[in-house]
Amino acid sequence: MLMMHIHEALEELPPCPPPAFPLLARAAWDRPREEKAAAASTPGRPQSTPGANGAAPEKAPPPPTLYVQLHGETTRRLEADEKPLQIQNDYLFQLGFGELWRVQEEGMDSEIGCLIRFYAGKPHSTRSSERIQLSGMYNVRKGKMQLPVNRWTRRQVILCGTCLIVSSVKDSWTGKMHVLPLIGGKVEEVKKHQHCLAFSSSGPQSQTYYICFDTFTEYLRWLRQVSKVASQRISSVDLSCCSLEHLPANLFYSQDLTHLNLKQNFLRQNPCLPTARGLSELQRFTKLKSLNLSNNHLGEFPLAVCSIPTLTELNVSCNALRAVPAAVGVMHNLQTFLLDGNFLQALPPELENMHQLSYLGLSFNEFTDIPKVLEKLTAVDKLCMSGNCMETLRLQALRKMPHIKHVDLRLNIIRRLIADEVDFLQHVTQLDLRDNKLGDLDAMIFNNIEVLHCERNQLVTLNVCGYFLKALYASSNELVQLDVYPVPNYLSYMDVSRNCLENVPEWVCESRKLEVLDISHNQICELPARLFCNGGLRKLLAGHNELTRLPERLERTSVEVLDIQHNQLLELPPNLLIKADSLRFLNASANKLETLPPATLSEETNSILQELYLTNNSLTDKCVPLLTGHPHLKILHMAYNRLQSFPASKMAKLEELEEIDISGNKLKAIPTTIMNCRHVHTVIAHSNCIEVFPEVMQLPEIKCVDLSCNELSEVTLPENLPPKLQELDLTGNPRLALDHKTLELLNNIRCFKIDQPSAGDTSGAPAVWSHGYTEASGVKNKLCVAALSVNNFCDNREALFGVFDGDRNVEVPYLLQCTMSDILAEELQKTKAEEEYMVNTFIVMQRKLGTAGQKLGGAAVLCHIKHDPMDPGGSFTLTSANVGKCQTVLCRNGKPLPLSRSYVMSCEEELKRIKRHKAIITEVRRAWVSSGRGGGVRAETSKLPDQWLHKATALSAGVDLTCRVGWQLSSRCQAVPAAGSPLYSGTGLELAVAAPGAAAGTIGRRRPNGSVAPQERSHNVIEVAAEAPLRRPGGYFAAPAQPDPEDQFIIPPELEEEVKEMMKQQPRPPGPADQLADCCDTPL
Repeated sequence: MLMMHIHEALEELPPCPPPAFPLLARAAWDRPREEKAAAASTPGRPQSTPGANGAAPEKAPPPPTLYVQLHGETTRRLEADEKPLQIQNDYLFQLGFGELWRVQEEGMDSEIGCLIRFYAGKPHSTRSSERIQLSGMYNVRKGKMQLPVNRWTRRQVILCGTCLIVSSVKDSWTGKMHVLPLIGGKVEEVKKHQHCLAFSSSGPQSQTYYICFDTFTEYLRWLRQVSKVASQRISSVDLSCCSLEHLPANLFYSQDLTHLNLKQNFLRQNPCLPTARGLSELQRFTKLKSLNLSNNHLGEFPLAVCSIPTLTELNVSCNALRAVPAAVGVMHNLQTFLLDGNFLQALPPELENMHQLSYLGLSFNEFTDIPKVLEKLTAVDKLCMSGNCMETLRLQALRKMPHIKHVDLRLNIIRRLIADEVDFLQHVTQLDLRDNKLGDLDAMIFNNIEVLHCERNQLVTLNVCGYFLKALYASSNELVQLDVYPVPNYLSYMDVSRNCLENVPEWVCESRKLEVLDISHNQICELPARLFCNGGLRKLLAGHNELTRLPERLERTSVEVLDIQHNQLLELPPNLLIKADSLRFLNASANKLETLPPATLSEETNSILQELYLTNNSLTDKCVPLLTGHPHLKILHMAYNRLQSFPASKMAKLEELEEIDISGNKLKAIPTTIMNCRHVHTVIAHSNCIEVFPEVMQLPEIKCVDLSCNELSEVTLPENLPPKLQELDLTGNPRLALDHKTLELLNNIRCFKIDQPSAGDTSGAPAVWSHGYTEASGVKNKLCVAALSVNNFCDNREALFGVFDGDRNVEVPYLLQCTMSDILAEELQKTKAEEEYMVNTFIVMQRKLGTAGQKLGGAAVLCHIKHDPMDPGGSFTLTSANVGKCQTVLCRNGKPLPLSRSYVMSCEEELKRIKRHKAIITEVRRAWVSSGRGGGVRAETSKLPDQWLHKATALSAGVDLTCRVGWQLSSRCQAVPAAGSPLYSGTGLELAVAAPGAAAGTIGRRRPNGSVAPQERSHNVIEVAAEAPLRRPGGYFAAPAQPDPEDQFIIPPELEEEVKEMMKQQPRPPGPADQLADCCDTPL
């Protein structure tokens, strides 16, 4: 049962209920406390004091107010009818725990404070309090330092808003206050006095105050804060995310305030305390122009803002508003009015009096139609109504709004457009209908359309007027027919990828200004003959189609990027590399090429090709000499072809080469002339027949060398290792034997991998599951991914595999790697319901992350394979769970079977959840959610994993665990036949698992796992408010300010050695400094 600790000052409260009390009885116990607290605060009610012996009764101090904090964010005061235990129980139930006993057990854990925490009294946060105001008693001197008249006196000094406030009475906050405006002023160090600063206002009547601080810490704090204020060009104050319940009294000394940011607080129009200043006091700022009150969960519109005549910008988004009062019509100067993320269904007609209103945000509300009052707001040129409840778009309503040029109706549920005898809508130039339910779209009525967005609908046909069309975005539909009439002479960008198109319209060749054409992931068999003759075309993305040949007419082609991967090409046009002299990127991977076209017909070449991707073709040694026609080549991928040799003379000519991947061939050596390629930083040559260690260790820029799965018998090293070397992989070389001196030298590499003796398996049982990895560069070429592989999980034939992706932080993946298997093993013993153990594992892991999980997130996927203990000879059960952008795919008979769903915004269930919590999804599909009264919902990481159970009779196929993949399901299955070899590269890590009898890969090293922190069986639900926990930079239990894989971590003692070893072993393939944005998929 939960135990509660109350501060000693609460002597009048009854003792805490004993642990034997039922949970519901504990919740009911909160009521007497609140009643007595109310009685203590009621004026005029006598208070008895035990043991007073007839003396005048002393009034007992009121109990401290209770506060709740979720995820380490802002703290909220509990209302009188709210009970801490009930809040905690509801929170844990909503988190995903399904049974009451489990909620009780989790509530007793001391680590629960990183998720939900209660305080008796408001916790003090130094960072927030500094932003609200700085104050103290210091020695102050006014005027010039040279004048002997002015002497030092002890005064109260306050920095609040944009003003420095100095009391006129010694040791007092009362009396007249001297106010020094700081905007445009300056703060200077006074070297003649220790810890002294000079504060000066601006203007011809400038005044100066000299203040001596008691400590160097205070001196720096004031210098930092005042410097920010003085450097501002406008009079603005930012008090967002400060847990404010009322406005600071000293803020009203800043009468020149023009911009005030109060978002994400808990402000009320009329606070409970009689001396507190609520939103009704805002009208005292007579110069205020911009006011941000978003994310305060006001519930009702703050009427006081209507009395600020100077206001030009007002943001009341995400406040659970259900109505806008008619009084807003008096704000005649308002130009920007943000009402997004509320529950509005209508607008008052008085809104038409806002004649200067130019932007009205109505996104993510409950509107079912376009409000009629918009017809009168003639200065508004953009209709912002994304994320509402519109099922039908009546074009007649738009016809009555000729001032609207940009229509944003994303993320509604629009199924059809009703014309209502409307001929043309000439005023609409941009139309955004993304993420709706449209089955067909006839946009010919928008005859002046310039930009059309209709991605992620269910479109089968699309008709667009092409007179002024500049950009067309129609990806992820079911298009079989696309008509644009007349020929769009201004079209520069067209994306119709991920559809069902079987051909490219001929009018595309006539669109002379077309620069980017994306037709990937369709069913196109042939490209128009004159497509490459379009002189404006710069980028053509035609991968993942059914092309068997390319057009041979290449006159006047200006193509710079050509992506034709995953097609059925047997050859490339013979003059492609000669005519396309602007080509700098070519990806022809995953085709059936046996030869390459020449780059020149003479010794001189004009090729500027820099990146060439030819992985997974049938190229032979005859193609290698043709590579010398590209002297500027920087990246060369020829993995999984039929190469048997790479002539030394040809390698020597690739002097600008930086990265080479020749894995999966039959090479016996890497030529020594690679020494001529002085810029090479990555050499990947695994899965060959290489017998002699290449001379790559002599390259000055080398960072990554992968020679795994070869026939190496020895390693030749220079006296000193290359200074930039980060990774060396020598696993899968059975004849390789290294002496102690060589091993000692190689162990200095951050990520050095070599096979361990088989005796290293502590379980003693033979591994029945084989697995392999494929990896690729992550964000900024830093792979923040960790993998978990336990072949003999729980000392039997079970297996556990996982992939953890931290996006930009490496801390969370490594912590998950260290602890996830232990937590799963505990849940197998603890969870009573078979279908909940994997879900509970993820939820408990969130608690284990501590404060690191409050700001740093990640994606995770787990795959547990186990036997039925009652049927040892029967089939295996595969249980998969995932959270974030990752997925488990079963590959069988060459076809992919998704075992889990990826909870991203394209998932309808996830989208409904996000909209239900009033998240605002931006146009780049990133969600942010208001904190509200409960601290908010994290749209990125709060979705709990679903659990999928699959029975497999033999499980002879492979299981593919992928994070942030760069390819589609149609190609994932191809990675299974060679599970131990990295066939594919994406923006993450892929782990392939094969059952007994499947193709065996390189068996990964078994890593022990530890616990994160010692367990405590109970803790205090309510803590005495003191200094709020701060997020220290670095450390597993503190989110770093700038999460970077190079950061140094503070690691728990019990994990220190293990994590250090893992971080050394974890592969982190480097790449070019800047990833070009030209690839639709990461190259193979």
